[in-house]
Amino acid sequence: MAKNLTLTYYSDILCVWAYISQARIDEVSARFSPEVDIDYRFCSVFGDTADKVGTGWANRGGYEGFCKHLHEVASEFDHIKLHPDIWQQCRPVSSTPAHILMKAVQRVDRSQSRAVLQELRSAFFERCLDVGKWSVLKDALDEVGVSVKDVCELIDAGIAHADLEADRRDQQNLLVQGSPTILLNEGRQKLTGNVGFRVIEANVNELLCSKAAGEASWC
Repeated sequence: MAKNLTLTYYSDILCVWAYISQARIDEVSARFSPEVDIDYRFCSVFGDTADKVGTGWANRGGYEGFCKHLHEVASEFDHIKLHPDIWQQCRPVSSTPAHILMKAVQRVDRSQSRAVLQELRSAFFERCLDVGKWSVLKDALDEVGVSVKDVCELIDAGIAHADLEADRRDQQNLLVQGSPTILLNEGRQKLTGNVGFRVIEANVNELLCSKAAGEASWC
């Protein structure tokens, strides 16, 4: 049996561009399933939000300026919603707890990991909840129906941490520098940032056609 094409998707849960791009990844999954597998990985862009937003935006209005920026970005896209007080009412310290949770979920029930990821993003971007807190993370598991006990065991054993470290190691080896980043063809094709669906589609189609013909991709 021929091996499926893998699309590796690196993102940070607190990244608005990853939140926007998720619809494009979903469309790839819908159009190209079962020929294309989506491999969700996580990178630390908001691992230290006090530095990323508090310091990084100090000369541009700080958290208030960042909030305004996100709303300007979101105004261009009809498929997402942003809470009016994003990064004002709620300021997660780090995206790392959510990423660790996601690595555990991928081991417990990979088929539900996409749903948990979306629930976490909705919790933060739409409901302005702190996805760095265990109470919010647990509620996301309960909402989707993933075993809290099984997830906790993998986190407690350090397995989820090791899996997140593997994501980080591969990120460095593949020279992934931002969120979101899409990797195809074993990392030879890299799409970073606000990349339109047609661009992603063209890359996927070329690889599928080359694979069917037994040729190297010309992308």
